[in-house]
Amino acid sequence: MTTTLSQKLTRTKTAERTLDEGHGHDGNRLGRTLGLFPLTMIGVGATIGTGIFFTMVEAVPKAGPSVVLSFLLAALTAGLTALCYAELADRVPASGSSYSFAYATVGEFGAFVVAACLLLEYGLAASATAIGWSDYLNNFLHNAVGWQIPEALRSPMIVSGKAGTEFHFGHINLPPILLVVLCCVLLIRGTRESATTNAIMVLIKLAILVFFSVIAFTGFNINNFHPFFAGTKGLGDMAGVTAAAGTVFFSFIGLDTIATAGEETRNPTRDVPIGILLALGIVTVFYMLVAVAALGAQPAALFEGQEAGLSVILQNVTGQAWPALILSAGAVISVFSVTLVTIYGQTRILYAISRDGLIPKTFQTVNPRTLAPVSNTVIVSVVVGIVAGLVDSTFLWDMVSMGTLTAFIVVSIAVPVIRKKQGEGVRKGFRVPFGPYVVPGLSILACLYIMKDLSHTTFRVFAIWMTVAIITYFVYGVRNSRLNHR
Repeated sequence: MTTTLSQKLTRTKTAERTLDEGHGHDGNRLGRTLGLFPLTMIGVGATIGTGIFFTMVEAVPKAGPSVVLSFLLAALTAGLTALCYAELADRVPASGSSYSFAYATVGEFGAFVVAACLLLEYGLAASATAIGWSDYLNNFLHNAVGWQIPEALRSPMIVSGKAGTEFHFGHINLPPILLVVLCCVLLIRGTRESATTNAIMVLIKLAILVFFSVIAFTGFNINNFHPFFAGTKGLGDMAGVTAAAGTVFFSFIGLDTIATAGEETRNPTRDVPIGILLALGIVTVFYMLVAVAALGAQPAALFEGQEAGLSVILQNVTGQAWPALILSAGAVISVFSVTLVTIYGQTRILYAISRDGLIPKTFQTVNPRTLAPVSNTVIVSVVVGIVAGLVDSTFLWDMVSMGTLTAFIVVSIAVPVIRKKQGEGVRKGFRVPFGPYVVPGLSILACLYIMKDLSHTTFRVFAIWMTVAIITYFVYGVRNSRLNHR
């Protein structure tokens, strides 16, 4: 029987089919090696560090001291969506996260659109965090040995200047490229080794942030919070809060990263939902603690354009270099873990899309010894490294948030759809409280509320990216989908 285009666009994969393919014996299956602790650390590793170490420099000028409300708004939105992720991860514990959830609910075309959002989200987030790593590495070297990386080797070619986009030929940001290479090598060695290394780095990161907060509170000045709505970029009251929330929101993609590891988790129906909620709690507590400490120790006007901001705050509070040296060293380790986990998430999403036939098979080929998708990892690392080495991070933050918010909206829509498909009483497990509509509906509204204050440039670039993705689907994906041969 001939399948119409409409039927192809809306065809879905059942959760059972997704899991069967993940457990197959075709030589391209991933190994189940992760427990609850390393899974939670993957989520924490992908979030804490990114927002705190870097985005305050971008967010505080928009909102002033009220940026603490921006973190709360982003946390609330992420929390609502986390509940949706937890239920879907229980019902569809497979690699691919939002993409796999969408494929099981809204259909193939919708899933491919979500995949495009996730690729934008993870790819640019990895590049942006690698760029920020360069600032803290330079600060660490300056405080430790009195030497700095030459400007031409730690600044990108494409930058955002006062007159718009500028091209500084002959410049390259070399440290982020080296960081991406290190992450690539570690990921190729296998998931278990990468997860163990990440967990160690996350624990160091949490200790460093506690260290920062304790010292920063010794210089706390309540007057730094007055006036409360005092952004320097012409935004007032809640407009500045929501604009800043859009900037910091990408920091919560760690929740999504946990869901990408569902197929490599030993007990996914239990550990993935619990890991998501545990990671959200840890992240929110640390974000608020450090944000309040930083704003209390330094006037909001000083954040704009500040490199290695938290290290500078400690140096100013104590008048000594050693606290800044410790924090910079911690940041170097922290951001390594963020970049590592973000690249990991990107490769697992590509693996899931390739396994479904929507992109070339290269991305699903797994090394039989390490059970890692080697070609996939190398390709992702090359692209991430090029962007990190050549582009200013200012162009990246809001684009990551745009991709994240769009994926979160689809995940929220998927909850009532999958409940209708599978039924309420199919099996025991985590369920979103108050029924299938209240929390997902609030999640969608919160995402749209944050999204509305992103820049026009962000919407234009996002539209171009989605156009390219849709063309790719109709040129390649729809003809090569595995569901054509079902």
